[in-house]
Amino acid sequence: MLDVVEIQKILPHRYPFLLVDKITQIDEGEKIIGYKNVSISEPVFEGHFPGHPIYPGVMILEGMAQAGGILALKSSGFSEEELKKKVIYFMSIDRAKFRNPVKPGDRLEYQISVIKLRKNLIVLDGKAFVDEKLVSEAELKAMVVDK
Repeated sequence: MLDVVEIQKILPHRYPFLLVDKITQIDEGEKIIGYKNVSISEPVFEGHFPGHPIYPGVMILEGMAQAGGILALKSSGFSEEELKKKVIYFMSIDRAKFRNPVKPGDRLEYQISVIKLRKNLIVLDGKAFVDEKLVSEAELKAMVVDK
């Protein structure tokens, strides 16, 4: 389990673009589960959409990518010292689908599993749920590179 302080030691993202609040399960090389609490106070809701707030699909995909980035970096086999010199770049997001809208007050749960893993490359199956209902899914491909 990782809280937001530990997540910030792994990912370079910060408010308002850190989109993972907590990691509840991590099985290195296999899968990760984490979540984001979607709040009406988030800046994105000022314009998406006034009077009818919907959390943007691109933000859901970014949250999946961030959770997947944590999994990739933790599964890479690099030492903690080596990881300080690395960053993860997403190369592609394929087959993205949006099933249901996400609204303020929802807890967005990311479930990311490994399809393929090499030291510097990872292919992930990403799914996002609200109340155990699938809201989005995609296949994500990323590389771990030097900063």
